[in-house]
Amino acid sequence: MGERVAVLGAGGKMGFRVSGKLQRAGYDLRAVEIGEPGRARLRAAGIEPADLDDALRDAAAVVLAIPDSAIAQVAAEIVPRLDPGTIVVILDAAAPYAGVLPERADITYFVGHPCHPPLYAHDLTDPDQRADVHGGVAPQSIVCALMQGPEEHYDRGRAICEAMWSPIIRTHRVTLEQLAILEPGLSEMVAMAFIDAMTEALDECVERYGIPREAAFDFLIGHINVETSMWFGFTPKVPSDAALRLMRFAKSVVLQPDWRQALSPAKVREASELIARG
Repeated sequence: MGERVAVLGAGGKMGFRVSGKLQRAGYDLRAVEIGEPGRARLRAAGIEPADLDDALRDAAAVVLAIPDSAIAQVAAEIVPRLDPGTIVVILDAAAPYAGVLPERADITYFVGHPCHPPLYAHDLTDPDQRADVHGGVAPQSIVCALMQGPEEHYDRGRAICEAMWSPIIRTHRVTLEQLAILEPGLSEMVAMAFIDAMTEALDECVERYGIPREAAFDFLIGHINVETSMWFGFTPKVPSDAALRLMRFAKSVVLQPDWRQALSPAKVREASELIARG
């Protein structure tokens, strides 16, 4: 049996997936779940829910598979009770970057987050993998940061994250600030905002200009496909000169001139505090 790992929120949406993965990877799993539906889900999967005190006792690592807005309260409750040297694994950078974790110098804070399966994964032949956009069935990369703790704890935290989100393509090591710039910065403040704007533009074509929704959808999705492929280097980048001129004109219409501040540490910290403090 491997290291004892306690998972808090083990019966939740994320916690249930990572708990099963850790158990199958050979970790000595202690699954903590306060909600009865989540506890029933664990039992149905052959995982007996654990008492919090028992789970924390002698745990080598504690995974906080709980909402970002609950991390401050839960961490304040459990961190003082942990043995020195315990690795606390947080699954998102927002709460750590917002500064809501208790100060305690003799434990390790480790942050990991999945990248999710790549859009262009043409080598996948299994239909279940091709249908998986979240990860855990299809291969994905992950990003990890050692926030505080001895250097040798990086490999232990990385191994836990690789087990939770397997199968793994690559594991990237970054700093906590860099991980926060990736999420919520790049993934939510930029990518999700642009995607949401595209869906609103689709609605505008349909509702204001009377274009059939199916026609507008097929047109948009097809162009997203070819433009993503060209701009990210999967196929040659061969737009016409006219298209490039129009793109530069359009960016002046649809983007704020200072939009890049969404990736600045100051703005990312503001976003992280918004997430972590509810």
